Amino acid sequence: MVVPAIENVAGDMTGRKWIGWGALACALLASPWGVASLHAQVRLDVRGDRVVLTRGGEPYEVHGVGGQTDLAALAGLGGNSIRTWSTDGIDALLDEAHAHGLTVCVGFWLGHERHGFDYQNQTEVLRQLEQCLAVVERLKEHPAVLLWCVGNEMEGDGRNPAVWYAVDHIAREIKQIDPNHPTMTVIAELGENSEKLKAFERFCPHVDILGINSYAGIESLAQRYVEAGGTHPFIVTEHGPRGPWEVGRTRWGAPLESSSTEKAELYAAGYRQTVLNDSVNCLGSYAFLWGNKQETTATWFGMRLPDGTRLAATDAISESWTGRPPANRCPRIESLTVDRADLLKPGETITATLSASDPEQDSLQVEWVLRHDSVTIGVGGDAQADELAIAGAVDGDREKAEVTIPKGGGAYRLFAYVRDGNGGAAVANVPLFVDAPIMQVPSPKADLPFVVYGERESGAAADVYAPSGYMGNTEAITMTLDSEIEPRVGAHCLKVEYGAADQWGGVLWQSPANDWEGALPGGLDLSEATAVEFWVRGATGGETVSFMLGVVDGNFPYRDTAKAEAKDVRLTTEWRKVRIDLDGLDLSRIKTGFGWSMAGSGRPVTFYLDEIRYVAE
Repeated sequence: MVVPAIENVAGDMTGRKWIGWGALACALLASPWGVASLHAQVRLDVRGDRVVLTRGGEPYEVHGVGGQTDLAALAGLGGNSIRTWSTDGIDALLDEAHAHGLTVCVGFWLGHERHGFDYQNQTEVLRQLEQCLAVVERLKEHPAVLLWCVGNEMEGDGRNPAVWYAVDHIAREIKQIDPNHPTMTVIAELGENSEKLKAFERFCPHVDILGINSYAGIESLAQRYVEAGGTHPFIVTEHGPRGPWEVGRTRWGAPLESSSTEKAELYAAGYRQTVLNDSVNCLGSYAFLWGNKQETTATWFGMRLPDGTRLAATDAISESWTGRPPANRCPRIESLTVDRADLLKPGETITATLSASDPEQDSLQVEWVLRHDSVTIGVGGDAQADELAIAGAVDGDREKAEVTIPKGGGAYRLFAYVRDGNGGAAVANVPLFVDAPIMQVPSPKADLPFVVYGERESGAAADVYAPSGYMGNTEAITMTLDSEIEPRVGAHCLKVEYGAADQWGGVLWQSPANDWEGALPGGLDLSEATAVEFWVRGATGGETVSFMLGVVDGNFPYRDTAKAEAKDVRLTTEWRKVRIDLDGLDLSRIKTGFGWSMAGSGRPVTFYLDEIRYVAE
């Protein structure tokens, strides 16, 4: 190790070795991360019959999670690493992780073909490469860096060699810049007949580690990996409950979600079978998700509730890492049932029964919530709008609840949240179906100013609108965060590139993502807003771009209630504030929160956006 080497030459005050080490020590102390950089080298070493990940010369099994909130709590539970899916805010995150003794698997978001990225477009592929390498060059000596992760589930069905070539090219160039940290790429399971694994083995010789996102299949993953011919060490980069695509469904198509108690057993069993029992290939895992998100339901993926309360998955993973159960364990839900769930009529009442307990006999509090259920099974973690809760629909106590069926027909879910008063909780839900004409679900009212893109105040709402609506020549469009151009507000701005000289292109911020026709509830009630305003600038000046909101019209129930546009805005190289007045418009349901479009101008165009927000002024 390096430190003993320094100690061995410390007595040679006049020798050249001391001069060399002194210069190195001065350089390290002058670096932003000081002597800690000495311990930052990460390697794959062969020890006996297995490959071991080492950090600073010592074995390093990944005890990780996906997510980046409350890192102090994660470290206290025995975690040692976090995984990101992009480099947004990566500098500050690395510093924070290092302060808590954690490492970071730095994820580079690569374009997905299903989002319109074209891996035959060499200009776009090269731009993607350059963006990744710029981050590596800047942060390669940061002591919190563990791995460089090149993409997440960008492989699709795995049959396009161009995707794999691009991944391998990035990994190869990373190694030239930074030989001290391994490279990895992440796929969604092994694919039908392990086609993805075969393609990875064939086309990616410069990628050191394969990351595999595996849910229902995790317990057999190690065995399947070896049987399919996997030769690289691997990390389970996402695991947790069975996904909504892997479970049974109701008559009306609603997936059946396990309780948080049942999910914890899946977290633990998967870790035990694949990470602990695989002595050759597996380097550790990143549990999904350290935090919470709306994906199919409000609780499907998440080891914690929005207020930070632990769910049993957190306890299960912590015990898997440390071998010790927490001092105070989360409550348990044995069952949640209703006397009737299907073909319900508006106005009638059904009874829900909850059986819950606490390992330490803590007093339990129960919250009952009835929510709309759009029966949306997401793809690739795409953003989804929160499901609206029905106020006053449930009257319940610790064991039973009376649910008054709402007027609108369609799908709903009844949730039971159980808390122990000591930072632990449990949650379960049951799907319901109301046999009546479907009534429009009102959009939730937005607090103003509402930020579509930009810097938010602490505690502000998360993203509602997703930039998912790629239009026109989608292959020519790239949108990335940029910190090289001086942003108007905060640490970065949004860089928009249209790489074609002809045709046209554009992107809409949609709620929910990819709802082009207005078939699903979502959006926001922005009735109190008087304008949407944003900052924009061109890369060279003279660019002409149109900006809009409220694009969804037609006969579907959840169309936009208003539309507005700033047409053919001519840009300069200086930041310019653009304001679209909304006075007199019906803003009770805005599904398309923002958008831009432009026609080909004979050359590729780059422009920048910052601080897009609805205001009441």
